Amino acid sequence: MDALSLIHARAGTEPVRLGLILGSGLGHLAQSVEGVAIPYADLPGFPHAGVSGHNPNLVIGTLEGVRVAVFGAREHYYENGNPAAMRPALELLKALGATALIATNAAGSLRPDIRPGDLMLLSDHINFSGLNPLIGERTDARFVPMTDAHHPVLRAALRAAAQAEGIPLPEGVYAWYSGPSFETPAEIRAIKTLGGDAVGMSTVPEVILARFLGLKVAAISTVTNMAAGLSDEQISHDHTKAMAPLGAAKLERILRAFLRAM
Repeated sequence: MDALSLIHARAGTEPVRLGLILGSGLGHLAQSVEGVAIPYADLPGFPHAGVSGHNPNLVIGTLEGVRVAVFGAREHYYENGNPAAMRPALELLKALGATALIATNAAGSLRPDIRPGDLMLLSDHINFSGLNPLIGERTDARFVPMTDAHHPVLRAALRAAAQAEGIPLPEGVYAWYSGPSFETPAEIRAIKTLGGDAVGMSTVPEVILARFLGLKVAAISTVTNMAAGLSDEQISHDHTKAMAPLGAAKLERILRAFLRAM
């Protein structure tokens, strides 16, 4: 049985409206969905998604009255060297009827006014890695325009949801670094010079793939640390997992308000 047929068999055939990719610290949000959780391992062709702190289940159901598909984990480029690892998952999201994707992630801040525990709405991104998930695509659809890749209407709706909840949501530019090693202070200075406001190891491939598939996209970072060389804190994956919940509670409130407004 293919992945779409399996989902229809377990979760029904009602179309979903929106996809959510959950970053570090947000896994509990999937548990709030009234629906069915399907392990990635049950879905043919699905990503490996083996990073600790993530929950590799696809949850199909209702959250705040909206039919959603919630991805509890993503496969990062650094896991297997495949920037297109999330393509099967996003193709499936499109097949399920979704027209939009909201991605979340954990990130390091380059701005003194955005601190650990804060959130940042992505206004744009920099592909600092130079990798692209569409390399190898044979059709002319690979030439995807990326102006307004982070959809202005979705961003406005998320800002309105944050304002309604009384939560600051500054906008900024996210730089994708391949990982899995963290950035050096010199690399952070370079990213800052290029116009980056936050840095992380995900999201940009998903944005490119989603735009390729015709999905509208918006993304929010939970800041877990100041980037290398900008503070005395010791950066590690354990530190990221420990700090992510500080912003996750605020992010959940924004996402719920955003869904209610839909």
